[in-house]
Formats: sequence, C-alpha cells, structure tokens
Amino acid sequence: MDLSIVIPLLNEEESLPELESWIRRVVEKEKYAYEIIMVDDGSTDTSWQIIEDLSVKNPSVRGIKFRRNYGKSAALHVGFQAAEGAVVITMDADMQDSPDEIPALVKMIKEDGWDMVSGWKKTRHDPISKTLPSKFFNALTRKISGIQLNDFNCGLKAYKNAVVKSIEVYGEMHRYIPILAKWSGFRKIGEKVVEHRARIYGTAKFSGLGRGVKGILDLFSITFVGKFGKRPMHFFGTLGMISFMMGFVILVYLSIAKIVYLEYGIAERPLFYFGILFAIIGTQLFVTGFLAELVARNSPNRNGYVIEKRIGGEIA
Repeated sequence: MDLSIVIPLLNEEESLPELESWIRRVVEKEKYAYEIIMVDDGSTDTSWQIIEDLSVKNPSVRGIKFRRNYGKSAALHVGFQAAEGAVVITMDADMQDSPDEIPALVKMIKEDGWDMVSGWKKTRHDPISKTLPSKFFNALTRKISGIQLNDFNCGLKAYKNAVVKSIEVYGEMHRYIPILAKWSGFRKIGEKVVEHRARIYGTAKFSGLGRGVKGILDLFSITFVGKFGKRPMHFFGTLGMISFMMGFVILVYLSIAKIVYLEYGIAERPLFYFGILFAIIGTQLFVTGFLAELVARNSPNRNGYVIEKRIGGEIA
C-alpha cells in the first residue's frame, strides 16, 4: 500500500464527509493505493455514525473508536499501529489542513529521502492568544531539542512507515513527535510550508493557559526520557555521586579539624549538618538510580486504550 492517512478526531461530525471527499479526489488522481484511518477519540456527537457511513461508500475508509476520550496522542498511537502504507500522513479533522498538500509530502518522503516531514503553517488564521505562545514554545523546543523546525505542533505531517512503528506517542507528546523520531534514530527531519485554512466547522479543542504549562512540562519530560530513559543511573548516579562527595569532603574536613583542634566542636557547626544532608541525598539518588534501572529494564511499554469498535483491518 502506498499511503495511510491517519486522522484523529473529536466531535467533528460536520467536517468529516467533506474531508473524506476532498482526500479521495486528491489521492485517486495520483493513483495511490491508500487507506484513511479515522480514529474517533470518544466523540459524543454523530462522528462515529458518519465514519461508518463513509466506510460503506468508500472501502478505503477505516475507523477506530475509543470508548472514552483519551487524547490526541492516544488516537495517533493506535492509528500508527494500524497504518499499513509505505508513507503515513497525519492531518487534523477540522478542515484547517489541506489535502492538496498530500502529493508534495509523499514526494518528499518517497523521492527526496526524508524520514519525516513536518508542516509549517507560516501564515496562520489564529488569534494572537494562540500564535504568540506557539512562537515561544517552538523557539524553546528548537533550543532544547536541536531540531530546526518552525512549527512542531502542526497536525499535518508525513512519515516513513518505519518511523511511526518505532515511536510510542503517549500523554500529550503528539506535540513533540519530531523529537521522538530523532531519539529513535530518524534524523532526516524536514519541513514544508503548508496552507493553514480558517476553521469552518466546530470549535478548537486545545486552548488556554493549561495547554502551555503542559507543553513545557512535556518538553522537559520527553527530553529527559530521550536522554536517560534507557540509562537512568547515568542521571541519578551522577547527581548522587556529586552530592555524596560534597558531603564526604565536608565531613572529612570537620573530622580533621576536630583531630587537630581538640576543642573544636563539630556538632555545633551548621556545616556538619550540610555534610550529613549531602551524603544522605547522594545515597538516596544512587538508590533511585538503581530502582529506575530495574524498572526501565523490566517494564514493557503498554497502553491500556479501550477500543469500542473498529472498521477494517487489525492493529499490527
């Protein structure tokens, strides 16, 4: 199969028929063997009924329905598991991503050799309350990750199939899929300017201060996991060694001072308690590192997403 298009959605009943029709026109013109995987993230409207109707009219439409809302990352994760195409494209269901971008994205993956291509909505139709924080988080993410993308959170992306099968998208990590791909060894990550269409149907699902706070926490989390997820002792052990040695040096110094100056009172010195504190913290960090190593080496990655219904195919 040439192409899998993964579309996570939540309460997008108005846009789905038009989106499917538009995608079908584009991919059939290019003569792709394709599938459209719509992942219903616990919608409370008629989105699933529409997906069922679309799958009858177009056998290339597949559907996965969660029993409840798990979030966009969960929807992408199961969509990636189910994808069979050599190229996998993700796009949002709100019609703000243009299916006309699909052929160029496919070409960049298949002919130009990119592992992943991220869309860049250079001209956006969003209020400043969304665009300004977005610029800040993109700049911060570029600085920390070293990946030179302008729009990490763009929903329109293209991947080699091997990329989506090698990463695990969880929590709110859909914003940082390029970083997950980089940590999995896929370093040819490109960018393409894409059209950002004004929203016609429905309402935005992600907004507010909480989104920004979660974004920063997720960035620090994914950076830590990427660097130390398989070797946590390197992080906790290093901090533990530094702390323990500081405490050890302080206590040795105080012990020598006591021997040289017999009247020297160790217990009355605040430095004595700092020395003990550093030594205890260092020991605790060492123990934390050992426990984290045991967890990392013996805990398989498993997600407990409850799928209520499915149309076509099985998860690989």
